[in-house]
Amino acid sequence: MAQFEIKQLLAGRDHARGNRQATQMQNFAYLAFNRETMEGFLIDPAWDVEGLLKIADDAGVKLLGVLATHAHPDHIGGSWLGLVVEGIVELLKLRPMPVHCHKIEAKAVEQSTGIPASKLTLHEDGAFVNAGDLKMQILHTPGHTAGSCCWLTEGALFSGDTLFLQGCGRVDLPGGDAREMRESLMMRLSKVPDSFVLYPGHAYGGSSALMSDVRRTNRSLTGGMSRM
Repeated sequence: MAQFEIKQLLAGRDHARGNRQATQMQNFAYLAFNRETMEGFLIDPAWDVEGLLKIADDAGVKLLGVLATHAHPDHIGGSWLGLVVEGIVELLKLRPMPVHCHKIEAKAVEQSTGIPASKLTLHEDGAFVNAGDLKMQILHTPGHTAGSCCWLTEGALFSGDTLFLQGCGRVDLPGGDAREMRESLMMRLSKVPDSFVLYPGHAYGGSSALMSDVRRTNRSLTGGMSRM
């Protein structure tokens, strides 16, 4: 863990400043990197691509790719249900790099962004993406969307819209499934140790917390599925 660093980047505060919609959505993007090799990834880059790249450049991080948790435009850009957001399309024009996601989410990413599935780097559940000694593992957690996933590494869980500090992602949007969400929360995430820190996709209820605390206080994990 000593060689691993995370920069948690809140839209409207750390990037996309002055963007009222970004501020309202409270999205987190993440820069996760190995401090020894200074190589890493952007997780869910949206709203302000140039701002996010500048943060990575100022930190001296060489980006090896994008890790996407799911296809909604507030996380990776694109257009969907009237929402139009800057994201991976603009990022790849400025700095080509692989975009990693779960294989089931490929069609939804294509629909949101126009990037064909053949241009994405698709993964099975449990696969690893590496930056030097930094290993990021994909965990398929359907429910919010069919191909929603979390990314895990060295004591950190990047949960996208699967799980927040309070509540979980909506299941009433296209691709959502309440039964799958409950299984993801109660079964698939049960393998994540209590000692891991949860880094959610939105600042709903806070910015980060130990999984032990989230399991104790989040109603979505204590019996009732409280969606946000």
